[in-house]
Amino acid sequence: MNRRKKIKSILTKKNKQANLKANPKKAKPKYISKAEREKMEAAEPSELESTPLLSDETTDQ
Repeated sequence: MNRRKKIKSILTKKNKQANLKANPKKAKPKYISKAEREKMEAAEPSELESTPLLSDETTDQ
């Protein structure tokens, strides 16, 4: 009985791993540290100010 139990547990473990690989859960977004988030937020406003708005250009034509 012990041998059967070991074999069954090994096979079920392999089965579970195969199922997880085939059907991954929705991946969480990569962790971004607080310092990096602040850098990104600081960079965003400067980029937004430098780019012209497309809607204004189309109304002038």
